[in-house]
Amino acid sequence: MSEAVDSHKMPLLDHLIELRKRLLYSVVALFVMFVFCFYFAQYLYDFLVEPLADILLSRGNEREARMIFTDLTEVFFTYIKVAFFFAAFITCPIFLTQFWLFTAPGLYKHEKSALAPFLVASPVLFFIGGALVYFVILPMAWSFFLQFETQGGDGSLPIELEAKVGEYLSLTMQLIFAFGLCFQLPVIMTLLARVGIASADGMAAKRKYAIVGVFVVAAIFTPPDPISQISLAIPIILLYEVSIWMARIVERKRAERDAELESELDS
Repeated sequence: MSEAVDSHKMPLLDHLIELRKRLLYSVVALFVMFVFCFYFAQYLYDFLVEPLADILLSRGNEREARMIFTDLTEVFFTYIKVAFFFAAFITCPIFLTQFWLFTAPGLYKHEKSALAPFLVASPVLFFIGGALVYFVILPMAWSFFLQFETQGGDGSLPIELEAKVGEYLSLTMQLIFAFGLCFQLPVIMTLLARVGIASADGMAAKRKYAIVGVFVVAAIFTPPDPISQISLAIPIILLYEVSIWMARIVERKRAERDAELESELDS
């Protein structure tokens, strides 16, 4: 074959040793970054709370701008989750690099060129999805939910927000992960196109069903206001169109490679 594997064949034990080494590097990097992030956990949590804090402080009553905890260990374990969340995100490139160093020696040249862009694009798209949540979705969502507060009076009791530390983090992380995973659509669809499971023409033909499905997913993962749902649905629809475009490129390159192979066999 014209394309050879870059490295010599290794016995199973050597593969396991190499895998252990790559996992050890990744886990050590995650642990070191976790310790570092835990030291700044309060500041990192304040960063996540800032969209809500800005809305509460804009009311001019600083006494309302507070968060509570009802369990003695709630804040401590919340900071652990925050530290792990940021540490995992920061060390994601290290995990992907170690994965590449483990798998690359056993790949052909065209397989390397196919896999490398996805390893780069995946964390970038996840970051874009998380940034969309933080800067766009969260301010709109919190403004929507705070509209349900009431002042009370005339025999009725006021309804006021008493945000809990742990619950706020859980909701915020859920939204970030949901958007980050939805933004992996081009990566997933392009990979499916490379292995022949999906095709550009098939995705284009099912575009109207995909749009309906996108709005259903947006309604599930976002607060029940139209602006938040549209803010998620429109980027996913655009990413779906990008997936079709990427699938066409993949199919064209595969056709060119097959034509070159046929010409070599005929000659």
